[in-house]
Amino acid sequence: MFQISALPKNRFEHLFGLTDEELNAHRALRRTATQKPGFPCRVSLQDAEPGEEVLLVHFEHQSENTPFRSSHAVYVRPSATEARLQAGEVPELLRSRTLSLRAFDADGMMIDAGLIEGSKVEREIERQLAQSATRYIHVHSALPGCYIARVDRIR
Repeated sequence: MFQISALPKNRFEHLFGLTDEELNAHRALRRTATQKPGFPCRVSLQDAEPGEEVLLVHFEHQSENTPFRSSHAVYVRPSATEARLQAGEVPELLRSRTLSLRAFDADGMMIDAGLIEGSKVEREIERQLAQSATRYIHVHSALPGCYIARVDRIR
């Protein structure tokens, strides 16, 4: 069994009331969603609605001090409610995209990866978690390469 986790909203709340100039100092930009899907919020794990404000934020999702240390731009919606998924639940945001799943061990080293259609995400999660060395999985949108969510094994 597995648990998918969104990014915590409190990691971004300090940005929500800032001016565009202040956002720029934090490597962030204010944008307006123009299509759905297309602006996936990493806090709610839902796509923003067209016309909705989003922030495009630099986020370090792989902070271990290894060659795989990584960051990328992510969208967050100031109006988002933090996703609280049930064990084994997969949000539509993942099902509607081509995904790259990357398994990491306890040292933060990538030990496996897979490219799949979102409709097959459970199968790939279970395959990667079947390896005893897998500590967690990062889910990325395959085309832009940006981080979406984390998957952990439930014991």
